[in-house]
Amino acid sequence: MEHPDFIFDAQLIRRFDVNGPRYTSYPTADRFVEAFNADASRSWLERRTMGGSLGRPLSLYVHIPFCNTICYYCACNKVITKDHSRSAKYIGYLEKELALQAGYVSGGHDVSQLHWGGGTPTFLSDEEITRLMEAIRRHFNLLPGGEYSIEIDPRKVDRHTIDLLARQGFNRMSVGVQDFDARVQQAVNRIQSREETGAVIEAARAAGFRSISVDLIYGLPRQSPVSFNTTLDEVLKLSPDRVSIYNYAHLPGIFKPQRRISEADLPSAEAKLQILQLAIRRLVEAGYVFIGMDHFAKPGDELALAQRQGRLHRNFQGYSTHADTDLLAFGVSAIGKVGPSYSQNVRTLDEYYDRLDMGQLPVFRGIELCADDLLRRAVIQALMCHFEVSVESIEIAHLIDFSSYFGNELRDLQEMESAGLVTLEPQAITVTPRGRMLVRNIAMIFDRYLRLDRERARYSRAI
Repeated sequence: MEHPDFIFDAQLIRRFDVNGPRYTSYPTADRFVEAFNADASRSWLERRTMGGSLGRPLSLYVHIPFCNTICYYCACNKVITKDHSRSAKYIGYLEKELALQAGYVSGGHDVSQLHWGGGTPTFLSDEEITRLMEAIRRHFNLLPGGEYSIEIDPRKVDRHTIDLLARQGFNRMSVGVQDFDARVQQAVNRIQSREETGAVIEAARAAGFRSISVDLIYGLPRQSPVSFNTTLDEVLKLSPDRVSIYNYAHLPGIFKPQRRISEADLPSAEAKLQILQLAIRRLVEAGYVFIGMDHFAKPGDELALAQRQGRLHRNFQGYSTHADTDLLAFGVSAIGKVGPSYSQNVRTLDEYYDRLDMGQLPVFRGIELCADDLLRRAVIQALMCHFEVSVESIEIAHLIDFSSYFGNELRDLQEMESAGLVTLEPQAITVTPRGRMLVRNIAMIFDRYLRLDRERARYSRAI
């Protein structure tokens, strides 16, 4: 399948597709260390302005872990409950963490990007949603024109809640669909009709949301190219602004809910590839722009515009329209990024509450990036977002000679160049249309941690 922006070459994908990270950060979260603790995180919050970020707005992420029911494919940090007293308590502790971080962070408290993820953020009652947004606004200033997004489970919201979210300032939403096929939904314990999904999207448009994304997953049990084609029919009728198509990684040894999925029901590797190829062809024919990896957007969407203008960025929520801002993260397991550091909160509610009761940031691990990390992060970001690395820009910014510093990497890339995935020139490394579907694998060449540790079994396959 050929397109001006990319070429889907199944043979090359089979040849080069290996286990690897998604590069929402570099170094990746599995490289974080517990020696980087709450004190280290606080230190970087207090020194945030050292790197010239005094006038730069912040990005905020809030993790809401609660879900009413369990989706068997899910690998998120979640708490399955129908008890809303648990979420009310959690909001109280989020308020504590908001106050704590806001008190430490130096520089301005302006915010240009906010994302609520989960779990299911809309597990919260209308009163809890209002209370949490009021707490955020007490400590931070949400700038007009910012991107304020929330993940939605269409089974749990109605028009009234969508209107409330709009009044609270949300202007973008991500709607979980995964698959509309009834047999697939039954196999993953997520029964969701086309009608209720459409009603939520219609309500969001009426309420003024400026971008609506639909999330799909390929590789789920009982999926086939024929069944997924029907799902794509329904998705295209809904006409979302963005579509994400994620690869299902079956790792039952790590994620217990996946043990309820029968491996015999999973599509073969060849069928998965056919499903992905079908999805890409259908979306491109419908006018969507390939952003990168698993993201597509309409040409007029902010994500496509940011890509054309060279402003695309990648963070823990995937591709972003905002520059490399400091990210403050709140809630269990949430990961923040301040200056040359990443920090991750504790994973369980009890640990989270205990740390905050002691007046401590609930951080349990993180990493302070060295000069080599910062250099490689810049190269990987350029590849993932722009499909090109400017050698001169990297040399000037990081005071290196590119060809000698990355001699091993450039040698490793020669096989990919021979296969037509990249072009290597003195002034640039460029991912070709044929290589764009494998950009994550190209980026892995520059991952020093993978070079030191070739054991990649903990990662999902890239395709």
